Amino acid sequence: LERAEDAARRAGLSTQPIWRKLWDDVMKTRPPNSESITCWRKKFLETFFSNVLHGVLDVSSDWRLNDQHFSPLLHSSPHVSQLTLCNMLQGAVELTAEHNQKVLENLASSLHILKFQHLLSSDQSIRHSLVLLLHRLIHHGSVSQVSMYSWPVPDTVLLVLILSMSAGFWRSGNALAYHSSPCGLCREEGKAQSQELAHERAERGRYDEREQSDGENQVGSPRAPEEASVEVNRYRADTCLNPVLSRPRSPPLQNQACEEGSSTVPCDHAGIQGGYSRCSSSQLSCGSVLRRTRRRLKSAVGKKRRCLRRSRGPYADPEDLYDFVFTVAREDSSGLLDKNSAAEGENADSWTSSSPGSPCTGHAGCKKRGGSAGVFSLKAARRFRSVSTLELFSIPLTGETCRTLSNLLSSWVSLENLVLSYNGLGANISCILTGLRALSRRSDCQLRVVRVSDVFSHMPCMELVRCILGAFPQLHTLSVSFDLKNQLEGNRPEGNPSCSEAEIPESCLEQLEIRFPREPLHTEFLLPVLKASKSLQQLSLDSATLPCSQELGLLLEALKECNPSLKKLSFHDVNLAEHQKEVLLLLQDPVLQEITFSFCRLFESSTNEFLSEIINAVKRNSSLKSLKLPGNRLGNHRLVALADIFSEDSSSALCQLDVSSNCIKPDGLLEFTKKLEGHIQQRGGQIQFTHLRLFQNWLDQDAETAQEALRRLKAVCSVVNDSWDSSQAFADYISVM
Repeated sequence: LERAEDAARRAGLSTQPIWRKLWDDVMKTRPPNSESITCWRKKFLETFFSNVLHGVLDVSSDWRLNDQHFSPLLHSSPHVSQLTLCNMLQGAVELTAEHNQKVLENLASSLHILKFQHLLSSDQSIRHSLVLLLHRLIHHGSVSQVSMYSWPVPDTVLLVLILSMSAGFWRSGNALAYHSSPCGLCREEGKAQSQELAHERAERGRYDEREQSDGENQVGSPRAPEEASVEVNRYRADTCLNPVLSRPRSPPLQNQACEEGSSTVPCDHAGIQGGYSRCSSSQLSCGSVLRRTRRRLKSAVGKKRRCLRRSRGPYADPEDLYDFVFTVAREDSSGLLDKNSAAEGENADSWTSSSPGSPCTGHAGCKKRGGSAGVFSLKAARRFRSVSTLELFSIPLTGETCRTLSNLLSSWVSLENLVLSYNGLGANISCILTGLRALSRRSDCQLRVVRVSDVFSHMPCMELVRCILGAFPQLHTLSVSFDLKNQLEGNRPEGNPSCSEAEIPESCLEQLEIRFPREPLHTEFLLPVLKASKSLQQLSLDSATLPCSQELGLLLEALKECNPSLKKLSFHDVNLAEHQKEVLLLLQDPVLQEITFSFCRLFESSTNEFLSEIINAVKRNSSLKSLKLPGNRLGNHRLVALADIFSEDSSSALCQLDVSSNCIKPDGLLEFTKKLEGHIQQRGGQIQFTHLRLFQNWLDQDAETAQEALRRLKAVCSVVNDSWDSSQAFADYISVM
């Protein structure tokens, strides 16, 4: 079937039905979300690979697959774009076995998403296999996203190992001993770098000879201006290239030995990213060096060489591949100080230090004695390619782990998406902010999406929003979500100024989502964020309480004034029963294209006049494309009335309507369908309505009527519904009450 795929495509034939039948024959299970599967070939081969790898599918039980000349993993590996490893990481051991070397090479090209789920503690041999797997798939592969799910009691060593290798760090024996590395790609890179280094040293030796000769002849025969200019340019190139070529391509981020070097020619390790050195302003200017004697120049170069030699530690035990010297909070802090603050300047307001104003100041879980927070030793680690997306779901992060993650984040410039969901951060959220603030100062930072959600909030939602946005004005998406308010929230560390007092610079924010843990929504706190976010296009407010009747009106005025580009506005679980005027103003807005009132009690105390006003407002609005009204107790009669939105005299451009969870019964849906068909006929079939969502309604009470209504609706638009047991759901609701 694989060999016939190209020929079938050229002939205009589809093999999708055959792959679908193969799924039923081989997998013998119903695929989840089958309606959303666009390519059954890819779906089959990717699932087939995972099931064979984890022993779910017994190849020997199917005569078509039980062939000694056929390797299931090798055949399906080029089609695998995402892979999940779970439990004891048996999959990692299998993939790094010698007989699966070609499989691993295929995955290095095809795999983009690597997931870990329900992990358990593992021994050293398994961690060794995991290190080799991550090194090949991330550092020398195409994996761009690492996600971890459901790890109630995480193994700290294993967790930090995955995080650090995702950030691009690896220590194979000695960090600089390329030839002792088990990775062939690293050995080839080491050989190329050795040749480059030898060539550079030869060039530098020839330059020194020319300089000495020119110095002897300079007395009595001064060089022409052109020669002096060429010499200046040659020295500038030499001083900028030498720091790069005379050290490993991916050096450690921290190097204490450099502190011992000359203050005249410092070793700027903190300014290195991905192995490339920056010529900082603290280095000697090229013009001033030309005025120094050759003896002073040779002395400075000698000190740089000695500094580099001191940075090369002794060979480490090759068996300790997994051990990245992660002795967080156990080593003396004097040996673990982060040098990032040195690169940013001695007087910089660095969150990586424990200076006043740092969010970590005063937190026991986020402050180290006499040093910076969230630091561990990376002196022995090389820097490789890193992923762009990191997601952590339901994994408790201790203070020690948060400090490690903070230190990794501070230089993770390739990171574009960060998702931290239900990690029990608590006060350690300040430590994460420390790393993010340090990262934001990097000119090559790529972070654009940050999502933070948890059960308890350590600080008010708006304060956290302002804190993150103040540090990261270049963010495009920011989501902050908490279930409950921390009762100890008022006990804040002394000396830590509130983020709500800091001014927010103009930002690039396009999407803002806030889930309040039943906190009051004060527009005065949200207003600075809205003013700084002129490009805001989507705003979602969830589970907020309105402290007074004027608050929603103030919010709408602020949105109209500050965010003219706003296209999507969503309210979820916000009581709008007493805010009918504001609801109508939103439905009349000429800019908004999507409005969501989800579980907002719109019709809890309303009259039929309010429903008529809603319908008339939507009929006159030609910009509104999507209206979502789930969980608002519409019932049958209000649903039937909504069909008038598409009447002959309507100028509405509404394409999508969501009426999920609205106590709709089959007879009401059928009546709505008939009324909608009448309006479409009156308009000559010209209607833009394309999608109707009907999740969790009472359609199971009369299956025959419901099927007729759905059949007729599907001739008009795309209908999305589910097989929901309303009786069981009602029983669950009563039990919760």
